[in-house]
Amino acid sequence: MYLVFGMIGVLFFETISRTVFNHPWIWTVEMAQFIMAAYYTLGGAYTLLMDGHVRMDLTYARWSPKNKAVSDVLTIVIIMVYLVILLVGGFLSLEYSLKYKQKSYSSWAPQVSPIKIIMLFGMVLMTLQVIAEFFKDLGTLRGKSTAQATEQATEQATEKEKS
Repeated sequence: MYLVFGMIGVLFFETISRTVFNHPWIWTVEMAQFIMAAYYTLGGAYTLLMDGHVRMDLTYARWSPKNKAVSDVLTIVIIMVYLVILLVGGFLSLEYSLKYKQKSYSSWAPQVSPIKIIMLFGMVLMTLQVIAEFFKDLGTLRGKSTAQATEQATEQATEKEKS
């Protein structure tokens, strides 16, 4: 969330520098793009955690928890295929970027490996969150809520520690 304020600050700095001091900077637009890419990729997992992604609530909201879980599991399978493709492509792109010290084609020409590392990290976080959602929905399909499953696992761990 706070990355947006950084992006706004960079663009505000550029606007003031260009209009008031007649001194434009070559790095600001691309830096704002890098910040937005980081915001987008790092925010995906958090948005999924908070159940903030868009879905068709006209029908979904009326479904029972089990039907919602079935729908979510099917959706997660599709998302996992997409995420695996993104992870493989992201890793190969990062590997290429590090090997050849790839630079952006702008006049600023920064190395792109730092933003690729951040984006790959965001994809990994999203994959982990999707896996967590998958197991949560499987628990719902088995008839256990997340709270019940957590409580049961805690009790089992406590019993193992005592014995």
